[in-house]
Amino acid sequence: MTLTPAATLKRLRERRGLTQAQLASRIGVHRVTIATWETGRYRPSIDALPRLAKALNVKVTDLIK
Repeated sequence: MTLTPAATLKRLRERRGLTQAQLASRIGVHRVTIATWETGRYRPSIDALPRLAKALNVKVTDLIK
């Protein structure tokens, strides 16, 4: 089964035991921003991807597969 980038983000966040608010705080965005990324309504910007990857301890390419 292939996950969408939105589902991958949510799965990675949950596996690390982070809430949306905690992840948002780590990368400097609002919690609602994380929620919209995880539902697929919006996608993270190119600038946000490296911050997300660092906060989740993954490579950027792991977020966009």
